[in-house]
Amino acid sequence: MNTEKVTARRLTAEEVSELGLQDDIFISAGMDGLPLDCYAPAFLTEPGKNSEGGSFAARTVFGEEIHILPDNAEEPGIWVADKAGEEIEVLQSAGILLNLALFVPGGNKESLESLYSAARDAFGAGIVQRWSEETVAVPDVKVDLFEEPARGRKNTSGQNRDRRALDIYPTRVRFLEPSEGWKFIIEPHKEIVDDTPTI
Repeated sequence: MNTEKVTARRLTAEEVSELGLQDDIFISAGMDGLPLDCYAPAFLTEPGKNSEGGSFAARTVFGEEIHILPDNAEEPGIWVADKAGEEIEVLQSAGILLNLALFVPGGNKESLESLYSAARDAFGAGIVQRWSEETVAVPDVKVDLFEEPARGRKNTSGQNRDRRALDIYPTRVRFLEPSEGWKFIIEPHKEIVDDTPTI
């Protein structure tokens, strides 16, 4: 783990209630039920004054959301940087987790192994790992992707359509999300033909 020592002090529930969303705090770095004996940079998910019952919700920079009772001595509590405080261990972000979906034309096991080897050579054998692997044969075709209002009226023309992306492979659609209130419409790709007369 990559940690650094930070001088901080523990806040009471009354002090936390005065914090806003922009205030930098430190909370327990435990994630997915894995207890870690250190803290993580975080921020409140709503202003402290809006919290009820002395329980505050905070989210770490790693995306973990935790509900905390600052005055409970059995919990790690909420901390803020203070030169007059005590030293705590704070977990640092050591890198970026990439979720990759690779389309390999004419892909076979040898080509996937060479991709994996090249990535390990570039970043280090201990860095690049396969977390899950799904090998799916996909047709080498393209589709047009549109967005339409999710609750469109019947018998309306397609004038509300907003072309989201052109010429994309069907597998990429799985990793996109439509805008709020809109839905995706996928159609076979049609080449755009310019019928404008030329002189």
